[in-house]
Amino acid sequence: MTTIMIVEDDEKIATLLQEHLFRYGYKAERVTDFTAVLDVFLDIQPQLVLLDVNLPMYDGYYWCRQIRRHSTCPILFISAREGQMDQVMALENGADDYITKPFHYEVVIAKIRSHLRRAYGEYAGGGVERRVEVNGLTLFPERLELAWQGRKVELGGKEALLLEALLKRPGRVATRDVLLEILWNEQAFVDDNTLNVYINRVRGKLKELGITGLIETVRGTGYRLKPPGEEGA
Repeated sequence: MTTIMIVEDDEKIATLLQEHLFRYGYKAERVTDFTAVLDVFLDIQPQLVLLDVNLPMYDGYYWCRQIRRHSTCPILFISAREGQMDQVMALENGADDYITKPFHYEVVIAKIRSHLRRAYGEYAGGGVERRVEVNGLTLFPERLELAWQGRKVELGGKEALLLEALLKRPGRVATRDVLLEILWNEQAFVDDNTLNVYINRVRGKLKELGITGLIETVRGTGYRLKPPGEEGA
């Protein structure tokens, strides 16, 4: 039976979520000790996590990062925070989806089913970890990690998406429109400088690995990744 962990300090919402999950055939485990969320996760090994942002002691972003160090299971945030930056922060810290309160329980169930299919079912990748490699620079998208010559650096979710898009087309220009579509399916709230911010963050992560000059700006068009090892990289 599929186990889903509920990390929600509102007892009424947690109880209703648990009841709906039971009704649809899932095993639902509620966290009651909010100082030991990771311990509970490691103990029950759920296939999916429902996680609130506002929690006692540490917030949901913190616990999402802790879980991501051990698992790539789907993590869905459920929160009353409706701000765009809250949703961006959730994704940056490793979440797979963000649902705002109040919500319809049927929508939550549908999203759970969708993420479970992608992670373990008919759309899953067969259990083999994905990696994208160019000349020894290796991205592990599922663990949000970049490796180069024995060194590793952790990435945010958007940073990993951006790097993956560039690594898949080495030497070719990725336009701003293409990158924005990959990073944000809905671009209404993304201003023109947001992509620049993430490009600079990725350059910073590459610099931590000792790599500079890898991502080139193509003025008025987009960005191009120069395969590492070429002159100037």
